[in-house]
Amino acid sequence: MKQLNVDVAIIGGGTAGLGAYRAAKAHTKNVVIIEGGPYGTTCARVGCMPSKLLIAAAESVHQIEKAPGFGVHPQGEIRIDGREVMDRVKRERDRFVGFVLESVDEIPASDKISGYAKFVDHHTLRVDEHTEIRAERIVIATGSRPAYPAVWNELGDRLVINDDVFDWEDLPEAVAVFGPGVIGLELGQALHRLGVKVKLFGLGGQVGPLTDPQVMAYADKAFKQEFYLDADVKVESMKRLDDSDKVEIQFINHDGELETFIVDYVLAATGRRPNVDKLALENTEIELDERGVPTADHYTLQTSVENIFIAGDASNQIPLLHEAADQGKIAGDNAGRYPDIRAGLRRSPISAVFTDPQIAMVGETYRQLETRLGGCGCFETGEVSFENQGRSRVMLRNQGLLHVYGEHGTGRFLGAEMMGPNAEHLAHLLAWAHQNKMTISEMLDMPFYHPVIEEGVRTALRDLNAKLHLGPEMVKHCLDCGPGC
Repeated sequence: MKQLNVDVAIIGGGTAGLGAYRAAKAHTKNVVIIEGGPYGTTCARVGCMPSKLLIAAAESVHQIEKAPGFGVHPQGEIRIDGREVMDRVKRERDRFVGFVLESVDEIPASDKISGYAKFVDHHTLRVDEHTEIRAERIVIATGSRPAYPAVWNELGDRLVINDDVFDWEDLPEAVAVFGPGVIGLELGQALHRLGVKVKLFGLGGQVGPLTDPQVMAYADKAFKQEFYLDADVKVESMKRLDDSDKVEIQFINHDGELETFIVDYVLAATGRRPNVDKLALENTEIELDERGVPTADHYTLQTSVENIFIAGDASNQIPLLHEAADQGKIAGDNAGRYPDIRAGLRRSPISAVFTDPQIAMVGETYRQLETRLGGCGCFETGEVSFENQGRSRVMLRNQGLLHVYGEHGTGRFLGAEMMGPNAEHLAHLLAWAHQNKMTISEMLDMPFYHPVIEEGVRTALRDLNAKLHLGPEMVKHCLDCGPGC
């Protein structure tokens, strides 16, 4: 077995792993990165980029369908060529992956170890059965994978995860999507708009990542108006039909009746699990959370074993690309400079779901605030509906609800949850304000053009400022910058 001695070993070659490698290299040249599968990030291969390509195709269809609302009537029937749709998705996906692989190619071959690593002890990794690595410091950046009930494997190749969708040659006729979270909502709505018969099922009533009951209820209602969604379904049976490439699902529908849905695929979008269960962590003294995932300091990414760090989807923190990039940089930097550990920049939380309307969250969630401040009534909620917001109505995109949260006494902006038009952009403005620890009054001093959707943010902030007793009462029809603001 080959023996290596290195300063830093990175386990995983995705977003967090590549970021950790670059950061560690700034301190020492003796760094290796271990990858058992293909290089290239989850985002580029099977995540955010290919899903947005599918969503873009669906949005183009939806715009044509909405045109008569403006008095514009397209001629003839809309024809969706599933093969052309998927061909573009895969071509552009491969292009994005290519950019990642170009950066991987720049890594010296001697720094790349192929295989799956397991811990022998706090300083030793065994890669398959060919290499043993003695590392002074180790960064775990192994990512995550889809998780679903094992019994679903009985469906064979009729069970798919989001990774599989982007390898389809053509669009199927019917799909059942289980899991109305980020992935399920995005893919479910996109497939529906592309002409696929879709039913979206969940358990427990959760819709997306939302925690604010009113915003979640609004989202549930909005999606149900477009496609079948039951976020707390009772499934009686699900089985693959004999001698068929079809799956039969029997469930209790919204009318309380037993309904049968025959589909080409069951898409499991029921969550993801960190890839830490095959690392032989039992050979270390790393403290684990209730899911068996190593815990780590939020600012240094150092685990309970001081020479081991963890970053990205493998950690017990936020599983998003920009978070993985930040965490990888922090973990790699600290592994490289160890024992001179530094607290890294952790940005204000921001997340988005690219449905239509979009969903977004910023700062502390409603649930976090209820836990932290709810008992003392120390925060208030400002609200705006986009149904009568001027620019939203102009564009026939007037669906949505925004809640912003502020702290009594200080007037500080604490967070927001929303569903609405351009929520991805509204969330960025609010995240910047949150990271700068702005008060509601300071945010209201910022410029707002007319007519723009962002004026809805100002309306919500005015409502919040009044409820915090820091500003005047809301004027129902404010005309200080034009109608419909």
